[in-house]
Order: sequence, then structure tokens, then C-alpha cells
Amino acid sequence: MTTETTTPRPVRPTVPPELGGLGLFTVLLAAALPLIDFFIVNVALPTIGADLSASESVLELVVAGYGVAYAVLLVLGGRLGDLFGRRRLFLGGMAAFGLASLACGLAPTAWALVAARVAQGAASAAMLPQVLATIQSTTAGARRAKAMGLYGATAGLSMVAGQILGGVLVAADIAGTGWRAVFLVNVPVVLVGLLLAARTVPETRARRPEPVDGPGTVLLAASLLALLAPLTEGRAAGWPLWTWLSLGAFPFLAGAFYAVERRADRAGRTPLVPPSLFRLVSLRRGLVLMVPFSMGFSGFMFVIAVALQEGARLGAVQAGLALAPLAVTFLFTSIAGPRLIARYGTRVVTAGTVLQAVGLGLIILAARHSWPDLGLLPLLPGGAIAGVGQALQLPVVMRLVLSEVPPARAGVGSGVMGTTQQSALALGVATLGTLFLALVPGMGMRDALVTALLVQLAGVVLTGVLSLRLPRTIA
Repeated sequence: MTTETTTPRPVRPTVPPELGGLGLFTVLLAAALPLIDFFIVNVALPTIGADLSASESVLELVVAGYGVAYAVLLVLGGRLGDLFGRRRLFLGGMAAFGLASLACGLAPTAWALVAARVAQGAASAAMLPQVLATIQSTTAGARRAKAMGLYGATAGLSMVAGQILGGVLVAADIAGTGWRAVFLVNVPVVLVGLLLAARTVPETRARRPEPVDGPGTVLLAASLLALLAPLTEGRAAGWPLWTWLSLGAFPFLAGAFYAVERRADRAGRTPLVPPSLFRLVSLRRGLVLMVPFSMGFSGFMFVIAVALQEGARLGAVQAGLALAPLAVTFLFTSIAGPRLIARYGTRVVTAGTVLQAVGLGLIILAARHSWPDLGLLPLLPGGAIAGVGQALQLPVVMRLVLSEVPPARAGVGSGVMGTTQQSALALGVATLGTLFLALVPGMGMRDALVTALLVQLAGVVLTGVLSLRLPRTIA
């Protein structure tokens, strides 16, 4: 009788999937959609209001419903991607975004549009965290640095391009669709994105996924709703009692959320937002800087859109194209960004705040001396310089925030950053926009615009001061 011996095959280490060039293009395309749609409606609101007989408070909900749903669900979207697979959530979120966009474009009433916008925000929250988590999990070294730089550039350019694209689509009135085109344009883009994603985006997930943190999810959602809902809707609704009660409840809900998350973290479980994640200096300081930057950015875009259309009497196209110099300089500066970061580190952020302040100062001077003939030419110098300054800040800060987050927590880190940015964008419209609209009756459109821009300038100075505390280099 003979005995056979078998030699065990060597176990090959698991090679993480790689994200190719076309896959990176696909996820960046998906990253652009939610940010474009946050801003694309700014120049379309007057047309929407006239066509659907919508009051000002309902129009506020068209913007706020999307922004609040997006912000509230982002961290949960990141956790679900870690748990069930990021590619799966990415495809599902993108498909849902396309369907919700179709519903927005076909909405027969203002309230139907609000409901579709809420669904669109929820779909964005499922899709966007998977973009950053996929980049974190499928790239490394120089490739990751390049991919994160491109992500930051895409995010910033999308916020400007959304407003320009909205003006062009409304004015073009394609096949008589009017304002509906700003939503319907997403449908073919989503279809192309789904076809590309199915072939080019690899599946990744956390190695030891944790179940969803139910109490943390509910408390985070309640905290964000308590803060964002009254701030975004309060002015148009006349600041009823519920807005003050909601704002008063916010600190207690936020405190309860922190206590629950800290207890879960200490017990060895993985909470929705692990407090231990904030021990990363790069993440903590990057998020603190992102708040005033994003608030100022979104507040500026809202205020300038209203001022150009209602004060300077520009059409939707002219109002959108007035920001073209900012978009162009942002794009080209973003391309050069990685080389500047490699040479000067995070000091490029400080330089960016100086340039943004100079550009904003020129815009303020143009508003004072050219009003009401404010358009592309008067805004060109200031917009061009401000675009350079913003491009030296946003991509760098986004890359910095996630630079030390371990791949296993990529979804959570992406969700935390997205929630911070989206909440700040909503707060910027709510605070700077509310200030501007409240000042118009007493001061007039020009002086209200100048005052709002001076407030934003103070925020830029704050950003510059905070940038001095950033780590000098990015991992």
C-alpha cells in the first residue's frame, strides 16, 4: 500500500483591487453630480416659482430638502458601503439618483418637486461616500495623492459649474423643458455612469464590517435636522416657534450623540462616528478649516446669483457666465496643485486664503462702483483671482482630511468629511443668504451685497488663520 502526500499550496496574500483610469473617471463623474445639483437650482428658482406657483418658503425647501437629506444620511451611507460593499452601494445610489432626477424633472407641483429633491439628496448620500472610500481602498502612494487631488478639483469645479450650467439650461429651454432640463440632464449622465461603473469600478468593503449603529444614526440625524431645518427654512417661514424650539434642542441632541458614540467606542464596538477618529490631527484640523470655507463658498454663490438676477437684472445665462472666470482659473490651478503641494506642503492653503481675500476685495469694489451694471467684465479680475485662491484650498484640505484614515474606516471617514462639507454648504446659504435677504429692504440690493461679501471676507481671514495650524506635510 502506498501513501500519497500532498504539498499544501502556498497561500497568496490578498492583492487589493486597483482603480484604473476609466474607473477613476467614473467615480469622479459620480462625485460631481451631487455637488452640481446642490448649486444648479440657484439660477432656476425664479423660473420654478413662476411655473409651479410656488411660494418663497416652498422654493427654500427645494434647496433645503436636498441639502438636509444629503447631509443627514452621508455618514450612514459610508457605513453601509463598508458593510455591504462600496460598489454595490455606489451602483444603487447612482441608479436612485437618476430616478429621483427624473422625478424632479417631471414634477407636476412644487410639493412633488420638494419630495423628489429629498429623494435625490438621500440617493446622493448613498453614492458619494463610496467614491472617496473606493479611492482610499484601491490606490496608494502617488496614485492616491493624484486621485485625491483630482477629487478635490472636481468638487470645487462642480460647485461653480453647477450654477453656470443651470443658467445655460434654463435659457436654452431645450424642447420646451425650461427649468426641468436642470434635472433631466442627469438622466443620460447616470445611464453612462452606470454602464461604466459596472465594468470599471472594483468591489471593496471593510475586512471586519460592523453592524449599523442604530442609536448613533438616529441621534446624528436628529441633531443635524434640529440645526439645519430651522436655519434653512426659518427666514422664509417667518421664524415660527418650532424653529426656536428646534435650535434649542440641537445642543442637547448633539451632546447625547457624542455620549452614545464615546460609550460605544470605549466598549470596543464601532460607532457611527468613532470619536477615536478625531485623534487624527490631519482629519480634525482639516474639518475645522473646511467649515468656514464651505459656508463662505455656498453663501457667496447664492448671494451673487440673487444679486445678479434680481438686482442687476441679468438673465440666467449672463448670471451664470459671470462666474466663468472663477471656474476657469479654479480648473487650471487645480491641475498645478499636486506639484505645489509636493514643494510647499499645506502652506499653499494659506497662500490660497490670501489670494481669495484679494479676489473677494476686488469683487466688493466692483459691486460698489459698477452697480447696477454688474456682470462678466466688472467681476472678471476678482473672480479670476478668487478662483485661484479657492483651488489652492479645497483640494488640499480634502486630501489632508483623509490622508491618515485607515482603509478599513474609509467609508466612515468619507462620510464624516462629506457630512461636514454638506452641512457647512447648507449653513452658508442659510446664514449668509438670510443676512443678505434681510438687509435688502432697508439697505438696498447693492449695500446688502457689499455687507454680505464683507462678512464672507471675515470668514476667509478666519480660514487663513486656521490654515497656519495644519500639518506642514500630507501623508
